[in-house]
Amino acid sequence: MDNLAPSMLKSILHSKRANVYYLEKCRVMQKDGRVLYLTEESKEKHYWNIPIANTTCILLGTGTSITQAAMRMLASASVLVGFSGGGGTPLTAGNAIEWLTPQSEYRPTEYVQGWMSFWFEEDKRLQAAKYFQQQRIAYMQKVWAKDKDLKAEGFTLDDADISKALTSFVSSIEQCQNVTQLLLIEAKLTKNLYKIAANRTKTTGFVRNHENIDDANAFLSHGNYLAYGLAATTLWVLGIPHGFAVMHGKTRRGALVFDVADLVKDTLILPWAFICAKEKATEQEFRQQCLLNFSKHHALDFMFDTVKEMSKQGASL
Repeated sequence: MDNLAPSMLKSILHSKRANVYYLEKCRVMQKDGRVLYLTEESKEKHYWNIPIANTTCILLGTGTSITQAAMRMLASASVLVGFSGGGGTPLTAGNAIEWLTPQSEYRPTEYVQGWMSFWFEEDKRLQAAKYFQQQRIAYMQKVWAKDKDLKAEGFTLDDADISKALTSFVSSIEQCQNVTQLLLIEAKLTKNLYKIAANRTKTTGFVRNHENIDDANAFLSHGNYLAYGLAATTLWVLGIPHGFAVMHGKTRRGALVFDVADLVKDTLILPWAFICAKEKATEQEFRQQCLLNFSKHHALDFMFDTVKEMSKQGASL
């Protein structure tokens, strides 16, 4: 098969691409016009193809290396590449992921211009943050209302505790006078959802702690970083710098990534972290469940649509 031209590799919209890869203990290289990763088992070497035209981002974990030729091909297909530790947990301190973004002087500017039209005014940033939270709940209600697997595990909108948590949060959003208040009620909602998920899965003594190594905490951290990958991809494709956050704080370099990832984390990551922990799933099985959820419920499409809509509304806030 003849090599594909770089222009042809961009034919699939990022919001429609299917794959997020996490690789470890392998070498990523270019061979015969394709990007492959090489694994070594005993005395055998195995080459595995990466369909870069249908890939949104690649996380390179521990024991990985990548060649310049492979990076050139990934950049030509607009694939985002990030370095992380084992299981997607970053090597860098805090919550930052070091991303290598393909460079192009021809990315559209309309979305960053729309974003910047409101970002420097605090009250407008608050309105944008409220919009994100409203969309977050609307997405959860939509997904949890139709996901049969979640219903089978006891996550249904008809239950009093879930309905009360969501209703209370929605009614409190508009009453917030600043982002600090919004963060407080958002934290309360997530805490309530942890409690609900723990009850549904009969998980005793759960406390959210990023340092804990129990399965539920480990899966939450792992799944969240997959969501960060989608969020970072969304913002890069739209040309909006990660530092222009509306909720998580202007002093955090990648804070807007966290704002966008929050649109789907509680809906798609949180319940499955507890379910997979209850079922003693492996890390790989949990990761596959997360990627299935992203695809099944069009998470990347939803992120794109929400950020684009907010950018368009910016001038009218």
